[in-house]
Order: sequence, then structure tokens, then C-alpha cells
Amino acid sequence: MKYCNQCGGTVQPNIPTSDTKLRFVCTACKSIHYQNPKIVVGTVPIHNNEVLLCLRAIEPRQNFWTLPAGFLENGESLAEGAIRETQEEALFTPVLGPMLAVVDVIHADQVHIFFRAELRDNNFGPGAESLDVKMFSLDDIPWEAMAFKTGKLALKAHIEKEKNDFEPIYKTIE
Repeated sequence: MKYCNQCGGTVQPNIPTSDTKLRFVCTACKSIHYQNPKIVVGTVPIHNNEVLLCLRAIEPRQNFWTLPAGFLENGESLAEGAIRETQEEALFTPVLGPMLAVVDVIHADQVHIFFRAELRDNNFGPGAESLDVKMFSLDDIPWEAMAFKTGKLALKAHIEKEKNDFEPIYKTIE
């Protein structure tokens, strides 16, 4: 960051009074610019005991399978963002169920939140960020070809939910 978004002045890294972290502080208006984690929201879409996965058309991890997910937009609820991302990546509108997983992704300054979702039929397809969209039996998930650890954790949370009394998972990835 070079310039203040409040006044256009230059910013410098500094630890503000009564703070403990290095922040960008405007040299002109003294505005403090906090940098906070980004939120990623997604779904674990289920239909007839199968899960829908998207083959990524974009980096990072192009040509790997993933759950439909992406960054939450300003002005959206978690649920609205998860539905929008699923619509964009898999061309269907999910019916959201319970939250399955919350994962702190410390190294990427992100928090990933996944909901169980229901497909009412097999009417779906690849959106602009997907090369392919396919249903997988829970016994045939391509674990080694999954793009992200957070998606694996959300899938495992769903599988555990089917087997046992369920509590959503909360994990941290350094």
C-alpha cells in the first residue's frame, strides 16, 4: 500500500499508539489502514448420496477438483455468497443446509466457510471458472486430485455428518 484511500496522502508502516501490530498509517490525515482476512464461502452440493465437484479452469490449482466456492463480496451474507459462488461455478441454485466447516487459513489470510447444499436435480454445468462439473459417489471422491485442503476438510465433515451425530468442524491451517 502506498497511498491513503481517505485523502490520497502517502502511508508508512507504523505501530499506532495503543496497538501491537504494524499497520499502514497515513502521514497526512493519520488514518490507520487495517488489513484483515478475506472470507471464502462455498457449498458441499449433495444429490442422491453423490457430491458435485468442479474442475478448476483457473489458477491457482487449475485442472484440480474443488467444491464451488469463492470470495464473499461486500454487502452479501455468508449464505448469499455461497449460493452465488455455486451459481457461478456450477450453474445451479443450491438449497443451503447447515454449516459444515469453518477453516482458518492463516498463511493466506483467509477464513473458509462451507455449507451443506442440496441439488434438487441433475441440472448443472460448468460455469466460467470450471472446465467440468461432475457428480462423484462419496466412495469415489478424487482425494488426490482435490485442489485445496479446505475442500477436503469440508467433504470429510459431510461424510462424518452422515455417519454420526454431527458438530461443524473448526480447523486452523498454518
